[in-house]
Amino acid sequence: MLNVGVLGAGHLGKIHLRLLQQSTLYNLVGFYDPDQENSKKVSEEFGYKPFDSIESLIDAVEVVDIVTPTLSHFDCAKMAIEKGRHIFIEKPIANTVIEAEAMVTLASQYHVKGQVGHVERFNPAFTAVKDTINTPMFIEAHRLAEFNPRGTDVSVVLDLMIHDIDIILATVKSKVVDIQSSGISVISETPDIANARIAFENGCVANLTASRISLKNMRKIRFFQKDAYISVDMLEKKSEVVKMKDAPEKPGDFDMILENAEGVKKQIYFDNPDVQPNNAILDELETFAQAIAKNSEPIVSLGHGTENLRIAHQIIDNF
Repeated sequence: MLNVGVLGAGHLGKIHLRLLQQSTLYNLVGFYDPDQENSKKVSEEFGYKPFDSIESLIDAVEVVDIVTPTLSHFDCAKMAIEKGRHIFIEKPIANTVIEAEAMVTLASQYHVKGQVGHVERFNPAFTAVKDTINTPMFIEAHRLAEFNPRGTDVSVVLDLMIHDIDIILATVKSKVVDIQSSGISVISETPDIANARIAFENGCVANLTASRISLKNMRKIRFFQKDAYISVDMLEKKSEVVKMKDAPEKPGDFDMILENAEGVKKQIYFDNPDVQPNNAILDELETFAQAIAKNSEPIVSLGHGTENLRIAHQIIDNF
């Protein structure tokens, strides 16, 4: 078991604390939160050991789980890495791309591993179909949320859209060549609604929409590729795969057949993937422990997190 400590005991930090305590791969040593009143409350309510400084927590563990506000990500990570500690860090990886790149360099220099908390990569609706996604040429993502003041200190791109940026960059194995975007502020000081069009060198185009002032929640992403359409509902944890193949010479009475203008006939058939319930946050934390044990690259590496942030900032800069 890996000795782990958590930096930050806010809403998400408390979830991480609970799951790390449950995990069979980690030994939860304790946590540090700069708010002494909150630290005392969390300790008394849940029994986690509070530390009186970041340094003392880092010294006591092998893995540091950073669940602090984004502005402090780099400073916390730098302290942990320079002590030779592996880091799990919530998304976005850092406040700026320069900080993220420096973090990647430090981790390499000190031979430690890092993983970024892009939790949708572990959503069971996505994991059920990810091996089916093969060279998509058009992707459409909608991530809509009801208004919540928590998180509005950053653009909706860094708050919500970055989840879909991560999924898209993980599935399109090609270089980004063009980004067009627009965003508007409705309630917050930063954009609440954003749309981005990302074009890739291989011809793929991704259209992303994110809003945090919607009347309903939605987290859907659709992939279109040759002879297949794949729909992933991240909120409802459902996936659907619609495929096409050459039509048989003698179709059955219930076969769905399409014929194009050139007379080519295709048969449509449906594949309902087996979506296994899981706790995505626990899965991302435990796969990181496995990467450390096996000395393998984490599923969402610091490099991946840096590229996600780079694209997010390019989208914001185009507003």
